[in-house]
Amino acid sequence: MECVVQGIIETQHVEALEILLQGLCGVLKERLRIHEICLKSGPNLGVVASEVRLLCDLEQPEPTWTVRHIGGAMRGAGAEQISVLVRTMVESKVSKNVLRLFYALGYKLDHELLRVGFAFHFQRGAQITVTVSSVNKMLKLHATDEAVPVTPGIQMVEVTAPASAENYTEVVSAVSSFCEYLAPLLHLSKPGISTGVVPTAAAAAASLMSDGGGTTL
Repeated sequence: MECVVQGIIETQHVEALEILLQGLCGVLKERLRIHEICLKSGPNLGVVASEVRLLCDLEQPEPTWTVRHIGGAMRGAGAEQISVLVRTMVESKVSKNVLRLFYALGYKLDHELLRVGFAFHFQRGAQITVTVSSVNKMLKLHATDEAVPVTPGIQMVEVTAPASAENYTEVVSAVSSFCEYLAPLLHLSKPGISTGVVPTAAAAAASLMSDGGGTTL
């Protein structure tokens, strides 16, 4: 399973966010260029629809593929009281023939996206990953070179961390604690709960750009 929160930030403030993340994480960023293909099962695969995502990492010299299945979120009173979504998630590295395989199984293309940006991977109470990316749609099938932004001027920020049934409370705490440092620039919440851009973003970005960095934790 994994713990996840998401938020949005105006593109003009992304450089300031990168400076802040660099100072907080103490590691170098990784460039991100992911072609994401969402597939849904056909009626021949059962009554309950199944969805899988195929992720092609275009930043690698030889593009690599990953298949990811995101399951249901944790339910109950405890889940409602925390600000981080805890959900099941399974992923695995696969070969470049994976799309052909899923088509043969009866899956159909639902939509595809191109995510372009950067990511930070670091350890702070949990193995946390922060990704900042523009989300782009393809005007033609698989035409990543012709992708255009879904929401021009806005980028998606996602914080994730792997967890298990035994340690998810500690991971939730680590993710929540880290997100507090980003609060002046953006608000992070459970996926599907949009809070928009924060009013303090412009002032916080200006401050970060003037002093050139954050505090290493």
